Amino acid sequence: MYDVEAVRRDFPILGREVHGRPLVYLDNGASAQKPRAVIQAITEAYAMDYANVHRGLHYLSSVATEKYEAVRGKVQRFLGAAREEEIVFTTGSTMGINMVSYAWAAPRFEPGDEIVLSVMEHHANVVPWHFLRERQGAVLKWVETEPDGSLDPQRVIDAIGPRTRLVAITHMSNVLGTVVDVKAICAAARERGVAVLADGSQAAVHMAVDVADLGCDFYAITGHKLYGPTASGALYIRGDRAAEMRPFLGGGDMIREVTREAVSYADAPLKFEAGTPGIVQTIGLGVALDYMTALGLDNIAAHEGALRDYARARFAGLNWLQIQGDAPGKGAIFSFTIEGPAHAHDISTVVDRKGVAVRAGHHCAQPLMAHLGLTATCRASFGLYNTQGEVDVLVEALETCHDLFS
Repeated sequence: MYDVEAVRRDFPILGREVHGRPLVYLDNGASAQKPRAVIQAITEAYAMDYANVHRGLHYLSSVATEKYEAVRGKVQRFLGAAREEEIVFTTGSTMGINMVSYAWAAPRFEPGDEIVLSVMEHHANVVPWHFLRERQGAVLKWVETEPDGSLDPQRVIDAIGPRTRLVAITHMSNVLGTVVDVKAICAAARERGVAVLADGSQAAVHMAVDVADLGCDFYAITGHKLYGPTASGALYIRGDRAAEMRPFLGGGDMIREVTREAVSYADAPLKFEAGTPGIVQTIGLGVALDYMTALGLDNIAAHEGALRDYARARFAGLNWLQIQGDAPGKGAIFSFTIEGPAHAHDISTVVDRKGVAVRAGHHCAQPLMAHLGLTATCRASFGLYNTQGEVDVLVEALETCHDLFS
């Protein structure tokens, strides 16, 4: 039995008030709150166990290295990777995707080579490919969503042509909550010799992920959405792809030997991890993954699915609320506008006075906003600690907003 009240007690911030009202935190799609176990692990790492990793032979360095490197195995199991060496630590999905762009794509792209993208992509999975367009003449091919916000995998597959070198696709939209059939896309792409990068920033939070089953070449996750620290994350790189990549950054730890005349590089994953890493952040990420795993990823998904369905039913009673995208099986993420003059920023400000934290803006997804004919939406994104009662508070706040602007 999933005890959401017990879960909530694990998150200190959920006990505070905002504007004299209990906090209702529905901005999880941007960044999730941290359980006490993560906060304590970070404090302990700095207070009792801090030292640099890998190179020290003294006791503290050994302890820090052991805790830090243990996280690689945790991420491997969390993502279903075959080997720990396929997991590269990053500061988040943005760094991971940029790493693929610079270290894998840039050396092999010629003018006219193509990257297939969906219109739903977060800017982190758009801008690095624009770099290739600007600098090397790459061509971006866009696939649009269906009217309900779903993405037909066949449309992505049909966009793959003889010059396509990469499909870069979200696993779950951060705006619409749409879940993409990445497995079908990967199977078709592999038959054509095309690599697939999946942006798992949202999907890994809300559903179990198995990269071996998906068949992707690269999979990026970010720790701060996974109830872990900011500046933590990981990139899965399938072993044969890692061998094709040049180093992303140069410095300590990523070398085998340096002389005046030459340099040779370490094997993956260290090849892609230059310099002193985010030691404490990564340790905190490992504790966050432990926390989610202990709750049960299927249990979390079931809880959030029930929240999604309850919110969908409550929103259906508000005939002045426009929900953007309602694909079957979507995640517990809702983007919406209100009929009339209220801008998304107005909505967010009004509901904030009720203690409800939602996101407002283009959500780093301007191509999708243009596709929808909008400049901004409000977004309520639910997490493992949210409740049906909080959905009710959101609905009441939206009703207040509608009354103010009607």
